[in-house]
Amino acid sequence: MQQVNSNSGRLVVAIPTLGRREIVAKTVLKLAGQDRLPDLLILSVTSAVDADPSLFENLTFPVQIVSGKKGASAQRNRAMKELGENDILVFLDDDFLMAADYLERVEKIFEQNPDFAVVTGNLLADGIGCSGFDHKKGQRLLTTLDKGERWQNYTEVYSGYGCNMSIRLRFVLENGLWFEEALPLYAWLEDLDFSRLLSRFGKVIKADELIGVHLGTKTSRTPGMMLGYSQIANPAFLARKGSMEAGRASRRIMLNVIANTVKSLNPEPWVDRRGRLKGNLLGLKDLMLGRSDPSRIFEIR
Repeated sequence: MQQVNSNSGRLVVAIPTLGRREIVAKTVLKLAGQDRLPDLLILSVTSAVDADPSLFENLTFPVQIVSGKKGASAQRNRAMKELGENDILVFLDDDFLMAADYLERVEKIFEQNPDFAVVTGNLLADGIGCSGFDHKKGQRLLTTLDKGERWQNYTEVYSGYGCNMSIRLRFVLENGLWFEEALPLYAWLEDLDFSRLLSRFGKVIKADELIGVHLGTKTSRTPGMMLGYSQIANPAFLARKGSMEAGRASRRIMLNVIANTVKSLNPEPWVDRRGRLKGNLLGLKDLMLGRSDPSRIFEIR
């Protein structure tokens, strides 16, 4: 499909999704409650089973489903190919819920701050660190908010958080930037890599007024051993690429290994700590042998 150009600029939401048909359907339907509706929603899928278009026929904003290669980076890139340089793109995970004024505030932030390249929000709760939340629990958390109470505080940060990361497309398209597809599948740290690329052209900001809940759904996630390998190989790759400082990459690797070692003694029911630790050890071995590569997760058994 040809790239769509927009002279006036649109506010576009894109959701990469894989194997979570029911989850993404509920998330998309929640978008209808936004004070400012998106001009377009793009669902980036890998096959027809990832999203049912019939569920979205009654929405009051257009929905476009695009299909391509599996992987978080590839699916993000597939969505960006549909956009023009004046668009603002809001990337959401398929299990991220926004406060009702989220999109309205995103639009104003980018209008008022032309030097902002990436804007990420403030999580009221993140289910990644626990067993996760369902949509009902996430919505209950959001409804406790008083819409009038927001801290309009902007802080420069090292990276946006991929579950809710808004991007000024002009900086992306003018400079030929893409998410790193050498980081396969879950593409751990692809949000950090892309943020660092964009930081050369504009600011990477955390905006406290953008409130949301990341449900942290545990289905269709990368298996523990594969993710454990990525926790070693991906930072090492980004350090070689130059988008992540070697010292920061080393600390990230060390903290992952320590966390998985300690927690594997009494692992959380929702995390395969021992699988992650095994993947960490394989990753460290490959690093020492000089053969570390993110794509080697496909060889792990």
